[in-house]
Amino acid sequence: MAPKTIIAFDLYGTLLNTDSIAGTLAKILSDEETAQTVATHARRLQLEYSWRATCMGIYKGFGDLTRASFRQAAREQAGYRLTALDEARLMQAYNGLDTFKDVDEAMKLLRDAQKKGLNVEAFIFSNGTPEMLAASLNTSPALSSASAVLPDSRLISVEDAGCYKPDPKAYRHLVEASGASSAENVWLVSSNPFDAMGAVAAGLNSAWVDRQGEGWRDGLGVALEIRPTVTARGVDGAVRDLLAMSSPGN
Repeated sequence: MAPKTIIAFDLYGTLLNTDSIAGTLAKILSDEETAQTVATHARRLQLEYSWRATCMGIYKGFGDLTRASFRQAAREQAGYRLTALDEARLMQAYNGLDTFKDVDEAMKLLRDAQKKGLNVEAFIFSNGTPEMLAASLNTSPALSSASAVLPDSRLISVEDAGCYKPDPKAYRHLVEASGASSAENVWLVSSNPFDAMGAVAAGLNSAWVDRQGEGWRDGLGVALEIRPTVTARGVDGAVRDLLAMSSPGN
């Protein structure tokens, strides 16, 4: 029998749309346009904080970094100081983000593959804490209805690795925690270029989700000559391609 194929999904920005947090921010700031600006800036800061902390060899939970990113973004972009209640509302909303439209079909494809007996297992692999992942899985209709292929036991957080993506240790943790026979049998599905590159650099495969259809043009990827293994327009397209490659005879 061919080795088991692991398909690991990044959560934030890949399965869950982080832009949907702008709705909660709009209620706090009473300005939809400013709320969108703050949401976008907070996402950049959130990732920047994770990279900076990892480079310094310091691990702080993703929830704490997320709160700090919203705090700074609101102050810089709106001149607004979030209260403790504001932050609690934002974190509640962050744990209940909407999925992208292509996720429903992707989960259906995985359910069908499971029924056909394909030797494939799906996981979620995220910077989020275990508590954040569990909350998102239970809150999202698309993900909670896919519990047959994405049960609670298939949630892998970088917290146990003590560092954030794209540190190679995080991807090695994914390989070990998923029970994969080797890194070559693990596919990371992510819409984040740094994540898709990080997986490949660590010896895994990656399927980069290019929802805008603009093609791979990440400047660092070009400079380092690292690119995703495959590119797809949506999570559903990525799953369809990976299942085809995992089918007997391929």
